[in-house]
This record gives sequence, structure tokens and C-alpha cells, in this order.
Amino acid sequence: MTIEGDEDLVGLARAGRVVAEARDAMVAAVAPGVSTGELDAIARVVMRRCGARSAPRLTYGFPGWTCISVNDEAAHGVPARWRLLSEGDIVNLDVSVELDGYFADAGVSVPVGEVSPEASHLLVATRLAQAEATATATAGRRLGDIGRAVEHRARRSGFSVITDLFGHGIGRALHESPAVPSFDDDSAVVLWEGLVLAIEPFLTAGAPWVVQSPDGWTLRSGDSSLVAQHEHTVVVTAAEALVLTA
Repeated sequence: MTIEGDEDLVGLARAGRVVAEARDAMVAAVAPGVSTGELDAIARVVMRRCGARSAPRLTYGFPGWTCISVNDEAAHGVPARWRLLSEGDIVNLDVSVELDGYFADAGVSVPVGEVSPEASHLLVATRLAQAEATATATAGRRLGDIGRAVEHRARRSGFSVITDLFGHGIGRALHESPAVPSFDDDSAVVLWEGLVLAIEPFLTAGAPWVVQSPDGWTLRSGDSSLVAQHEHTVVVTAAEALVLTA
């Protein structure tokens, strides 16, 4: 989506605030013994109160209100009351909503209690990768510059990028063009002012690919290594990207 006026920006910002509120409420509740189903219910309450709808439920018939992925689960983990978090886990909370025709999307991976040094380092590196990628999202830069920033941070930190999971355009639908890689694919596409993107690098301690679980939704790392994701919905400007889900 390309923002065409103030109405678009206001609508996207409202959707982004709902995403941020739901995400932050879930993060605050993360603890050993809490189930992913309980976390999902927290997001459901926020969305209903704000008049928003779960974007994955609306778009794909996803069985949860949010996607919650644990440890080696990279994306699309299905929340469940029986799935309890344990000390030392890392959990990804991916929240996307539709509100009055506008979509926003964000995700964050966080520790459950005390985690290993490797897991802690992975979480920090993934946040930095997302921030550094967002810093490149200015009008006139290449789409590939976003991926290059992620790839460089991953390598400097001793991790790999999941190369078959992409960020995406967003705004009038949950997933729009262009696809946003987390590696420099030499794309010559030039970013333009007003373009709305979900920038979401996935970093891993192991194999740079994912496999689908038998549930038909959950994507796991190819060798059962830890995976972390960090995501924001941003608007490309001539100066610096406007983050709508901060």
C-alpha cells in the first residue's frame, strides 16, 4: 500500500496502536507456567475492545487470534491452553489486526524467565537487525538494502537468516507486494515515499530454512535450532521510516 493522504495515515496508525497494545499486554504476561492460549486470549480481549479483527483469522482462517511460536518454531505457531511456557524458553508473539479496512502487523521474541547466553544474544541480535533494517527504509534506497542490513547484523552476531521467510507490503491487506527479504537479493526496486512495509527479520542459531509441522500451520527451523523474530509496520519517508507499531 502507498499512503495517499492523511486519512490513510490516521487509519494505519490506529491499527498500529491496537497491535502495539495487544503485543505489549501479551509480553507483560509472559512467564513460566503461562500457556500460549492464555496469551492469545489477552490479545483477543484487546482487539475486541478496540473493534479490531485478527488479521490471520480474517485472511487465512487461522485457528488463533495471534501466532505464538516457541523455541525452534519460527512462525505461525498455534496458541493452545495445553502449551505451557517453561523457564528458559524464548517465545515469539506475532500480532496483526484489521481495523476499519487498514492492517498492521508486529512481532517480538522475548525470554521466558532466565534464558541461555546464546538465546539472549539471539534476541538482542534480532532486535538490532530489525532496527538497522528499518533505518535503511528511506525513499530512494533499494529494497535489497533492507535485506543487506539484516544479513550483515546476523553475520556479525554469529547467526543465520531464515531465507525462506519474508517481510511484506501491508495496509489494505495483511500481505501485499513487495516481498521484503532478510538478505541482499540484489533487488533493483527503489523504495518510494508512503510505501507501507512490515519489516520482520528471522534470525536463527542454525539452519537457514524452515519446515512445516504436521498441524499444517507451524513453521519450524530446519534443524530444531532456536529462532527469533522482530517486526514492525513502517511507512517509508524521505527522512526516516515512521514506525506505526512502536
